[in-house]
Amino acid sequence: MAQGREHDRATALVSLPVGLGTALLLNWPCGLIAAAAFSFGGLWLSPDLDTRCRALQRWGPLQFIWWPYRRLIPHRSLLSHGPLIGTSLRLMLLFLWASVLCGVMPQITIDQLWRALHLWRTANPDQVIALAVGLEGSVWLHLIQDGDPLPTEWHAIQRFRRRFRRGR
Repeated sequence: MAQGREHDRATALVSLPVGLGTALLLNWPCGLIAAAAFSFGGLWLSPDLDTRCRALQRWGPLQFIWWPYRRLIPHRSLLSHGPLIGTSLRLMLLFLWASVLCGVMPQITIDQLWRALHLWRTANPDQVIALAVGLEGSVWLHLIQDGDPLPTEWHAIQRFRRRFRRGR
């Protein structure tokens, strides 16, 4: 299992090739988005946010926004380290906090925030793909560095299936 510095170093090294590859497949703005999303995903939205880690410390005084995630999500579970699921949960929590902020700031409503997000998503599907590739790619790098890209529940399901096939 890799340490925080190793995850950070790998994120920095791999973000450039991810950006270049995305730029060649889509376009240069999408390549920049993918590289930035990969860096942000690896350095600030790490699956390890449920522990005391470097990614959590980077949030500085905003660390409190991850308190529910840290209390409710077990480490290396399907919900924290699960492909797509973990990233989606972390993004939903950020959106929830943005919604709370909209409630405090009456000039920006949650409806306006949601409409702007929807408008951007429909107007720029290639940029949405680049964002998703960058964020999810950084999670996969993290999981591969940890030595086992599958969450612990996956192994439990596989053991159950083997026992079931044997008739136990």
